[in-house]
Amino acid sequence: MPVGYVFTYEDFNLPVEKVDALTKALSRLVQEGKIRKLSPGRFYKPRRTDFGELKPEVYQVVKDLLEKDVKILGYLTGYSSYNQLGLTTQVSGIIQIGTNEPKKNITRGIYRIRFIKQPNKITKENIPLLRILDATRNIKEIPDATVQDSCKTLMVLIKKINQEDRENVVRLAKKYNPAARALAGAMIDLCFGSNIAEPLLKSLNPSSEYEFGISDSILPNKLKWNIR
Repeated sequence: MPVGYVFTYEDFNLPVEKVDALTKALSRLVQEGKIRKLSPGRFYKPRRTDFGELKPEVYQVVKDLLEKDVKILGYLTGYSSYNQLGLTTQVSGIIQIGTNEPKKNITRGIYRIRFIKQPNKITKENIPLLRILDATRNIKEIPDATVQDSCKTLMVLIKKINQEDRENVVRLAKKYNPAARALAGAMIDLCFGSNIAEPLLKSLNPSSEYEFGISDSILPNKLKWNIR
């Protein structure tokens, strides 16, 4: 097994009569410190550095909850994706997964796994767009970052969306809450023009206002979108 790879009994593909011996062998390796137990039935070989042992990557911890038999079950979002998107440098013990079906939160070792309902169909193609929209919706909750800085980073990410996906991100954004639609629309408006963002503007109640505390210098069109 590669270092950092989280494995289970199923990875060994042994007949039933060998499972008891495998369980004992893995238990012995845990006691000897050669492997670590992540949670019941899940193990990994730790990566050792001059600064100590490294935990497995977040994907390894929850990979069975993200995909099974090539079918997508969910996607990493929240704190781990904020880190990957460059919105924060902070690492959290909470792992958030976007799913179409509601699920109960679980714990694996030191990690608390929370499931976030995603109203859009989850596909490999739209996961990067959903992560940007999730961060937009939760912009006030991104740790160790101001709303102003997060807004600037999100606009950099939105500008990188290719032409084929621009209408797609607007379609996906329409299923988010009004405040997220307003902020996403304002950023998309600045990045790609009002024609692309128009469906989001039409989806909003013109009498509603959305409080984010973003300055005119960062979001010069904020009054158009009733953002304060």
